[in-house]
Amino acid sequence: MENAAGFFNYELSMKKRRERTEETVAKLLKNYHLTLSVAESCTGGLLCHKITNVSGSSAYFRGGVIAYHNDLKKALLDVSKEILKKFGAVSKKTAMAMARGAKRRLGCDIGMAITGIAGPTGGSKLEPPGTVFIAISDKKSEECRRFLFKGKRQAIKLAASNKALKMLKEFLEQADRVGV
Repeated sequence: MENAAGFFNYELSMKKRRERTEETVAKLLKNYHLTLSVAESCTGGLLCHKITNVSGSSAYFRGGVIAYHNDLKKALLDVSKEILKKFGAVSKKTAMAMARGAKRRLGCDIGMAITGIAGPTGGSKLEPPGTVFIAISDKKSEECRRFLFKGKRQAIKLAASNKALKMLKEFLEQADRVGV
């Protein structure tokens, strides 16, 4: 798409593509009269940023917690020290506990969480940089998936937040999950 000066506006075209998922999520949450809360670690608030880029998001989005440090995961999201000690901050168990904690603590229908290693430092052979767990919890079901994203830190954060939106869209589109 060219702007008035005849230059291709890459940022604008990418924005339109990204907003489709965010807009679809917004419509689904509004249609089902559901509220959402988010707990983020490695994405540092990027998912909340994307959700609130949709005008009127306060109708369904209650808020988010950026719990980067384990102490905050425990204090703000009720992630047990046993889970953190046994499975680590980057695990399916921790992601699910974060999603449940966000849902419970922020009083929402759906809680979502992202925890991972954005890199380039950190990680191990089993959990290399780019390892991310994304979890969703509502009153009827839960889902958690592990991903391995490639690229630099910012690319991993962007990929994780985009994947979380896509997962949420799919989760909402399954009518049996929301009782429709």
